[in-house]
Amino acid sequence: MKQLIKRIFNKDASEDPKTSQNHHAPNPERTPYELIGGDKGALALANRFYDVMESDPYAKPLYDMHPLPLDRIRQVFFEFLSGWLGGPDLFVEKYGHPRLRMRHMPFTINQDLRDQWMYCMDKALDAEIDNPLLREGLRKSLAQLATHMINQD
Repeated sequence: MKQLIKRIFNKDASEDPKTSQNHHAPNPERTPYELIGGDKGALALANRFYDVMESDPYAKPLYDMHPLPLDRIRQVFFEFLSGWLGGPDLFVEKYGHPRLRMRHMPFTINQDLRDQWMYCMDKALDAEIDNPLLREGLRKSLAQLATHMINQD
């Protein structure tokens, strides 16, 4: 987890959060999961992401790839986000290691779909994450993750 936090925020995790100007930045004692409000925040982020996907015409091709209704996939995404953000590893407990790229290989994911995914995530982050440092750090890390999912030109 410490490495994830350092990578996301490119900060020295040993910095004393009480004396830092960025005292609301993730550190080994306060994970992104805790900073967004735990389960409630992770669930809100997952739901907002799918709300945008469902309602925004730009994301229709991405939406069309998902099985309906979206209830199950919303829950699975929340479980993934919980562990990815530093909270309970709900996804791993239920399904094993995420192996995201392998799990997404059956689907054609190109730059356009990656951009649609990030469009939905950007809107969700803007709506749900108040802390600018946290929001931008998550945006950067999720963009890298989304790019990693591309499996076709």
